[in-house]
Amino acid sequence: MTASPMSTITGCGSSSCQCAAAAAELAAPMASINGITLHPPGKRPDIAELRELAYGELLRQQAVKQGLLPRHTGLMAPELGEEQRKVIEAMVDRVVESPQPTEEECARFFEASKAQYVVGQALHVRHILFAVTPGVNVHALTVHAEKALLSLLGKDVPETRFAQLASELSNCPTSTQGGDLGWIGPDDCAPELANELFHQKHSSWGMGVHPRLIHTRFGFHIIEVLGRRKGKQLEYAEVRERVAAQLAMQSRAKALHQYMSLLAGDALVEGVELESADTPLVQ
Repeated sequence: MTASPMSTITGCGSSSCQCAAAAAELAAPMASINGITLHPPGKRPDIAELRELAYGELLRQQAVKQGLLPRHTGLMAPELGEEQRKVIEAMVDRVVESPQPTEEECARFFEASKAQYVVGQALHVRHILFAVTPGVNVHALTVHAEKALLSLLGKDVPETRFAQLASELSNCPTSTQGGDLGWIGPDDCAPELANELFHQKHSSWGMGVHPRLIHTRFGFHIIEVLGRRKGKQLEYAEVRERVAAQLAMQSRAKALHQYMSLLAGDALVEGVELESADTPLVQ
């Protein structure tokens, strides 16, 4: 008997069949390194985790090539144990060379970054936060924040206007205190905010409302500085070791990035985007 057009079909092959959901999972793109898959079918990790898995598998396969680890007979990347990780770390330490910074390089870096080496500095700050949340229209939010900022930068703005806007617009709990954050130092706020308020050459722009929005991981901020403690500028001799450690860390990170790019360039990488190179002269 033929089913009528109005009948509901729930058998295999219909849209409500669980086989369809399973097939969709199996059809999810697979990521692999030289044919070794990085995740089970239909269980694709997010981009950051996927890249971490890919770089880990590149290193594991390189250690196998060098005879440091046994060959893996499966088709999916194995989970690395503590001993295997130590072997890979030792291999990386041998092959990734990062020169130590010279005295001249340290001194030059210090002169260009003096604002990072001030102790005791602090600002009395209040802010209005326009939070960027999932699904928010960022363009519309930016326009809204810009309008609020312009209203605070005009002539003859009442002293109470900032606190009023903070209570009406800010997505921060400090909105009930007019946006007042109190006295803060570089280590008391988000790195993006610290960089703008303390570490830039124009960070001493003065008191009052900051002339532009500051964008951090939390959203857009209108900032007003109510007070300033300048702090003490440290001398080069006092921070020389700290500067050298910073530069050495940067050099190490760059060398490791170059090494991983070369490994990716020599491998068949599928289903995940990795920066690769086919020459040691990676910049």
